[in-house]
Amino acid sequence: METHQAIRTKRDTRAFAATAISDEVLERILRAGRMAGSAKALQPVRLIVVRDQAQKVAVAACGRSTAHIPKAAAVVVIVLVPEEGVVGRPFALFRGPFDAGRAAQNMMLAAWEMGITSCPVTLHDDVATAKVLGLPEGHYAINTVTFGYPEGVDPVIGQRPRLPIGDYVHWERW
Repeated sequence: METHQAIRTKRDTRAFAATAISDEVLERILRAGRMAGSAKALQPVRLIVVRDQAQKVAVAACGRSTAHIPKAAAVVVIVLVPEEGVVGRPFALFRGPFDAGRAAQNMMLAAWEMGITSCPVTLHDDVATAKVLGLPEGHYAINTVTFGYPEGVDPVIGQRPRLPIGDYVHWERW
C-alpha cells in the first residue's frame, strides 16, 4: 500500500476478528514505532505488548470506552520514561507526548499496510495502570493502541467526512 493511500484510508476500528497476529508481523509494527523521531533524540517512549487475555482484561479495566481491548489480538501500551537524573515529574510529560503520538501513528500505519486495523485508547486510571503493568516509579502510560485483523466489515466503509481543506488549513495567519 502506498503511504498516502494508507494515510487516507486508515480508520480507527474497534471490531477485531479472532485471528492472532504473528510474531513476525507484530515485530514489524513495533519496529515502526521504534523508528519514530524523538525530540533531541532522547527517546522517552517504551512499549509494553499485551497479548495474554487476562492481562488485556486487566488493562481494559484501567480506562473508559475500553470494551474492545480484550477483543484485540495485541495491545501496545505506550509508556513515557523519566529523564535520567530528574526527580519528580518525568520530562516526558512535557516533551514526550508528541514523540508518543509519532510512535503510535507509525505503528498504526505500518499495521494498516499489512491489513491490520487499530484504535488508540486512553487508560484514565494512572495508579491502576501502573499497578497492572508493573511500571517503575516515574514511568507513565500515556496511551494504548489496539491491533487486530478487521472483523467482517471493511473499516473504510462509513468513514466520517473530513473538513474541507480550506476550512482546515490557514496560510500565514488565522
